[in-house]
Amino acid sequence: VQLQASGGGLVQAGGSLRLSCAASGGTFSNYYMAWFRQAPGKEREFVASITWGGGGTRYSDSVKGRFTISRDNAENTVYLQMSSLKSEDTAVYYCAAARSPTYYLSRSYDFWGQGTQVTVSS
Repeated sequence: VQLQASGGGLVQAGGSLRLSCAASGGTFSNYYMAWFRQAPGKEREFVASITWGGGGTRYSDSVKGRFTISRDNAENTVYLQMSSLKSEDTAVYYCAAARSPTYYLSRSYDFWGQGTQVTVSS
């Protein structure tokens, strides 16, 4: 499976962005999807995940209530709607896919997108 993330950019604190991750080369609905992020000098961390059919989602405490993950299996795309952005959300955001991962563990994901930079100015 190949993943292509897009939608990052520069936004002011309090603003919104929507990230997209387009998948190809596999049956998208067979894959559990997630977003991770990595800030400079920090380890990659879990942000959000969504089950194969989209009926279940999980979020890190730091983004709960501000971010929403969704997927469109007909379009082979997963999204991350980010609102009320804070400077601490600044990071490279990665989408990831796996058939049956431990949702918060990056090492349990098999496929990764190239990352898209999100910069929040205060």
